[in-house]
This record gives sequence, structure tokens and C-alpha cells, in this order.
Amino acid sequence: MAAVDQAAPAGTARPASQSRVRQTLAVIWASRVGMVGLVIVLFWVGVAIFSMVTTLDPFGQDVTAVNSSPTLRHPLGTDDLGRDLLARVVHGSRLILTLAPLSVLSALLVGSTLGLVAGYYGGLVDEVVMRLLDAMMAFPTILLYMIILAAIGPSLVNVVLAITIVGTPGIARLVRGLALDIRTREFVSAAQLGGEKPLYIMFVEILPNARGPIIIDAMLRVGYAVFAIGTLGFLGLGVPPPSPDWGSMVARGRSYIWTNPWAVLWPAVAISSLVVGLNLFADGLREESMRYQ
Repeated sequence: MAAVDQAAPAGTARPASQSRVRQTLAVIWASRVGMVGLVIVLFWVGVAIFSMVTTLDPFGQDVTAVNSSPTLRHPLGTDDLGRDLLARVVHGSRLILTLAPLSVLSALLVGSTLGLVAGYYGGLVDEVVMRLLDAMMAFPTILLYMIILAAIGPSLVNVVLAITIVGTPGIARLVRGLALDIRTREFVSAAQLGGEKPLYIMFVEILPNARGPIIIDAMLRVGYAVFAIGTLGFLGLGVPPPSPDWGSMVARGRSYIWTNPWAVLWPAVAISSLVVGLNLFADGLREESMRYQ
């Protein structure tokens, strides 16, 4: 009988998981705004996947078609070096859809840990952690990006590191607020009375019960990260050339904006559409999820 009783929870785990997936999909489907955002995001995800199998060369130069308007040979035109804009936009999507989620995930890991520690322990620990993070948030975001990248230099890894550092305080404040509320719940008190260690309580009892707001906030932050990567590329502090970074493409093309506006238009549309899609998806998911609370 004991074996049967122990097996029962395992048998119900899969249906419960499937039920949560169905509920999540139902919430997304119920939001028109969220669906529009999801379609835009999935389009760019498809473009990023396409970049892995296409023969389009983002670095190849056509000296016979410098600053060219859209043609059959170059559907989106070319830049000042004769490089195909379609190829560069396509390959740039994979770059930005790798860096942005990776940056947010890194910030999420660090910020969630700091927020849980501050919210669970409170007192002096809370004061020290949050005052340090408040000092970081006192800097304007762009200025903080510039300080970090000026100190360590622009590169793929350093762009991720900069976005992680800048995004950590906001995530930590959110998680701290949630932890302050959840730590007063009965199941947390029961875990404490049962002798569970603080790390177990923070990451097994508190964090899973705060995942909803954290996930939605993370989705919004992916959009912010996309915009930040584009801004850093425009300022010359992002991914070093000749990488097909959308921001650096806009910066390079603005010198020829009156003779070849396509070099600025396409990467600018790519950045704005992806950011809008991510924000619409997150906003729609947040609005619909609040109805079920």
C-alpha cells in the first residue's frame, strides 16, 4: 500500500503539468493584443531560424551595387560597402535574439537571488543589499551602459554583462517585494517549523509562488534588452563590426540617409517591430492573467 501511495503523486504530475500548459495557452489566446505580439515575435524567431540554413552572406560585397535600392538581386537593397541588407537583417535577428534573452536570463538569476535574500532575511541584510542596488539605479540607464562598456570594452560577452548589471536592480526590487509578502504565508511558516534550510525555503517555497509576475517582467525586459542592444550598437559600444548588428547598421546607414534611406529603414523597422511585439505579448499576457487572480 505504501508503494501505491507514493506512486500516486507521480502519476498526477503529468496531468497537472498539462493542465497548466493548457491554461497558459488559453490565457494567451484570449488576449488579442497578446496574440498580435506573439505573431510578431514568432515571425522574428522564424527569421532567426531561417538564418541558420540560408546561403545569404551578410559579409559578401557587391562592388557593382553600392548603396543600391531594392532590386531582384538585392530585395532590400545594399549598404555603402555593397553588402546585402536582407542578409544582414536576417543574420542580425539571430544575433539579437540570442543576446537579449541570454542577458535577461543572467540578470534574472542574479536579481532573483539578491531579491530573495533581501526579502527573506530583511533587517540589515535587506538594507545593505537594497541600498547598493538603489545606488546603481540612481545612474541613467544609458550612462551606466556607457560607463560599463567604456571600462571593459565592447564585445558579445561584455554586452551581455552590461545588460545583466543594469537589469539586476530592477529584478531584485520586484522579487524582494514578492518575497516580503510570500514569506508571511502559512506554508512558509510550516517549512520553517519543519526545519527546512533558508535556501530551500527561498528557492522551493517562495520563488515558485512568485513566478507569474517575474516571468511577465522578464518578457518585458527582453524587449528592453533588444532596444538596449540596438542603442549600444548605434553608439558604437555594441557588438564590434562587421557583425550584422541592427543598431550599428542604422548608425552606418545614417551617413547616406538622403541617398540610400533603405540602409536605415530596414534595421530600424526590425528593432522597433521586435520590441513592440515583445511588449504587446507581455502586456496581453499580464492583462489576461490578472483576470484569473
